[in-house]
Amino acid sequence: MVLACQNISKAYGINEILNNINFHIEAKEKLAIVGINGAGKSTLLKIIMQEEEADEGRIIIGKDISIGYLAQHQDSYYDKTIYEELISVKQDVISLQNQMRQLEQDMKHLEGDALTSALDHYTRMTHTFEQQEGYAFESQVTGILKGLGFDESDFHRPVNELSGGQKTRVSLGRLLLSRPDVILLDEPTNHLDLNSIRWLESYLSNYDGAVIIVSHDRYFLDKIVTKVVEIENTKSTIYHGNYSYYATKREEVRLSKYRAYMNQQAEIKHQEEVIAKLKQFNREKSIKRAESREKLLNKMERLEKPQEVHDEMRLALTPDIESGNDVLLVDGLTKSYGDHTLFTNIHMDIKRGERVALIGNNGTGKTTILKIINQLLPKDAGKITLGAQVHIGYYDQEHQVLHPEKTIFDELHDAYPDMTNTKIRNVLAAFLFTGEDVFKEIKDLSGGERGRVSLAKLMLSNANFLILDEPTNHLDITSKEILESALKNYTGTILYVSHDRYFINQTATRILDLQATGITSYIGNYDYYIEQQLISTAQAEENAVTAKKETENKKDWKRSKEEQAKERKRQNDLKKVEARIEELEQFLSDLDAEMLLPDVATDVAKLTDISNKQTEANKELECLYEEWESLS
Repeated sequence: MVLACQNISKAYGINEILNNINFHIEAKEKLAIVGINGAGKSTLLKIIMQEEEADEGRIIIGKDISIGYLAQHQDSYYDKTIYEELISVKQDVISLQNQMRQLEQDMKHLEGDALTSALDHYTRMTHTFEQQEGYAFESQVTGILKGLGFDESDFHRPVNELSGGQKTRVSLGRLLLSRPDVILLDEPTNHLDLNSIRWLESYLSNYDGAVIIVSHDRYFLDKIVTKVVEIENTKSTIYHGNYSYYATKREEVRLSKYRAYMNQQAEIKHQEEVIAKLKQFNREKSIKRAESREKLLNKMERLEKPQEVHDEMRLALTPDIESGNDVLLVDGLTKSYGDHTLFTNIHMDIKRGERVALIGNNGTGKTTILKIINQLLPKDAGKITLGAQVHIGYYDQEHQVLHPEKTIFDELHDAYPDMTNTKIRNVLAAFLFTGEDVFKEIKDLSGGERGRVSLAKLMLSNANFLILDEPTNHLDITSKEILESALKNYTGTILYVSHDRYFINQTATRILDLQATGITSYIGNYDYYIEQQLISTAQAEENAVTAKKETENKKDWKRSKEEQAKERKRQNDLKKVEARIEELEQFLSDLDAEMLLPDVATDVAKLTDISNKQTEANKELECLYEEWESLS
């Protein structure tokens, strides 16, 4: 055990956040803390790091255990460059290296015992330097920076000129380079592109320390963690497995708890009805029986009402107008900013009913393409054609049109006055707004809640072609699951940009991979796309080997021709030998049959002749077998 949380409780005023949280983590174990926004996940990490104090309980950390922490929001940096910021983590190693270089110079002028002493000291320093991976630290810095999406041209950029997301990547790089025994990561994938996320997955999976992750990236968690701690309604529950195991098991547990609660409620109602009936009889025995039942009912340990099981809810969202089969055709689309060409000659063709995910590295122009389609940005060249009866609904995380002073219900009701209250409530319920929640004011909602309202509003529109830019940003896992369900049941057409691979995997029927060379289409979900990428990589490697072989063959064309001729001769000789072997085998078989004939069996001359023929045939056959083995 390297770290444990024992009975951690935390409240802000009357608002209880954490109540008796218990879990531990072993060396090299990878653990995820999950829960809805506001469940207390980040608070728990801060308590572990002693940035906040628990009201009750304690954090136990193993002896000599070092801990590193990546918060969601980073403090400002100052004058260092990106490379300098990371290399500073290795200052002890750099100092030791400088001491070794200095000692090497000093030893040139030493003799006798002084030289012997210096050599001993140098040997100890070298051993320490090797233990601290001194010969590899520069390549480690470069590898981590490239893995996190920085080009070598970025290495010497001042950190104070970077965006918030870039600064977070620098902080993550510093943390990984320091290699603590326990790494705490709060939403580490928020500012990474897909390649960087895949690199980080591999790095953390193979990391020889323990890792605790708070993340809404379910695909990321699936690849890394072996234990999940869920915080729900201030309590913690531990699941041993990855995210998919947790998600399946959680629903089983919730359903079981929900059924137990409903069964108990039915039993309570039944007992209350019996008690009321007994009291109505108004007789001494009936009243005593009623009182006895009341005592038992009062002693019953009441189950808390569990969170509702939303997965059973299915909402069919059907646009009022069906589009034609051809929804969108983009041909030759090109966009540049000054001398920088973002993309050129882009082509895509989207049909009715498709759910298309547009993916690619940061900076390739995915959001720009969506904005051009929605006429929010001009194109440099190319043609965009919408099909018949196509009505676009556009969701941009940065430009949500909501009214702060309205309630959630009024926001939708005012936008769609002809819609019944029941339908509005059903849609809001599908996006996790139930009961009195629908009367919350927009200004009091979190970013994720506002995102859900905007998406619910969009799904009710007359649009039959939804264009969504990062629709899962700021949504917690439960909200993402609700959106996934809504999109999978939407009968229109969808084009979206997302970095959420689990979301893509659940919703996409086609992947468009945007690269500098253009767009490649994959008919399938994200897992299929990755499978095809692996096949393409293997094919490229095979082609490279083939090309190398072809080059070698051209350089030695004469030798190749000779070998081919030898091979043809070998095959011909082999066929001839096999044919002769079959011929002799049949000949010997015929001789054996002949010897069994009555008139031959008593004829010594014939038997001798047959025996001589067998001897000669067997001699030839033995030679042919040896020749066949050699040719084979």
